[in-house]
Amino acid sequence: MAHDRTFTVSEDDDGIRLDRWFKRHQADVSFNLVSRWARTGQLRVDGKRAEPGDRIASGQEIRIPPAEAQPARATKPQRRREPLTEAEVQLVRSMVIQESADAFVLNKPPGLATQGGTKTTQHLDRLLDGLADDEGHRPKLVHRLDKDTSGAILVARNARAAGLFSKAFSSRTAKKVYWALVVDVPAGEEGVIELPLSKQPGTGGEKMQVDDVNGQPAKTRWRIIERAGNRVAWVELQPLTGRTHQLRVHMAAIGHPIVGDGKYGGPDAYLTGGISRKLHLHARRLRIDAPGGKIDVTAELPDHFAQSLDTLGFEIALGDHLPPRKAEGTPLSPRKPKPQARRGAGRIKPARGGNRAR
Repeated sequence: MAHDRTFTVSEDDDGIRLDRWFKRHQADVSFNLVSRWARTGQLRVDGKRAEPGDRIASGQEIRIPPAEAQPARATKPQRRREPLTEAEVQLVRSMVIQESADAFVLNKPPGLATQGGTKTTQHLDRLLDGLADDEGHRPKLVHRLDKDTSGAILVARNARAAGLFSKAFSSRTAKKVYWALVVDVPAGEEGVIELPLSKQPGTGGEKMQVDDVNGQPAKTRWRIIERAGNRVAWVELQPLTGRTHQLRVHMAAIGHPIVGDGKYGGPDAYLTGGISRKLHLHARRLRIDAPGGKIDVTAELPDHFAQSLDTLGFEIALGDHLPPRKAEGTPLSPRKPKPQARRGAGRIKPARGGNRAR
């Protein structure tokens, strides 16, 4: 007898609609079938009845009925995937920094989207055709990086590994360390930012805000690697939750937007003196358990980030040889952000006299 199927929501699907999750991960399941499951109580999230329009959060469990045999029918013509050029194949192969029987780890360049969209035709997911094996099996994305964020990204080479890696990212057992340049210098040497986040209305989910009322919990650990006077700091960031744009919103919200992040920092996010206007956020290190043993990989900086460190007189090796962290770090008391940073990040506060949402 067939059993219900259960899936864990990954951090990359945090906050999306349930019907969107099906489009990403169960493309063969029609919207009509999802709606029927919802009407009959067969679609469940954390054991409760769910609707296609409900938003889901990382770590939640989605339960759906067993796969149904589909009757023979005329099918819509499949969208033709344009074959990669030789240059595109060489591009994606040049990104590989580690490979095993279960995974590739790539160093994604800035400016390359992880997945496609309405107006995005060139993206990493398409380029993965260039890493297909001799039988045509292509790697599968299990997490994402923002388009303008560079660095380490892992793709699974088989279904079993994809399931294990997705669970590791959603359960936070996978560890990611980012480097960033931020405007001005945070008070103290290290700390933790805890500010709940939600999607800004009217932005199509493309912009986040601090939301003390209805936001989802978000937690970021930070520490200073080096500083250039009071002008700029080179920081190490570790997301302890996986919200969209979390690192960018958190740093802007405390008055230290990431250099080059005009979306959340406004004009204050750009520096003079030969510092690139590109986003200075890089996934430097990734550690995750794999079927064949632990993966622990470091991704080289993109040229613009490395050049900015050199211009500021920072030694790259310093960032990889920091002393062990304290157990948790000191919670940061955010100072009042500059007006541009505050407007960029946005914030919803509880009404006066109301209780703070936890």
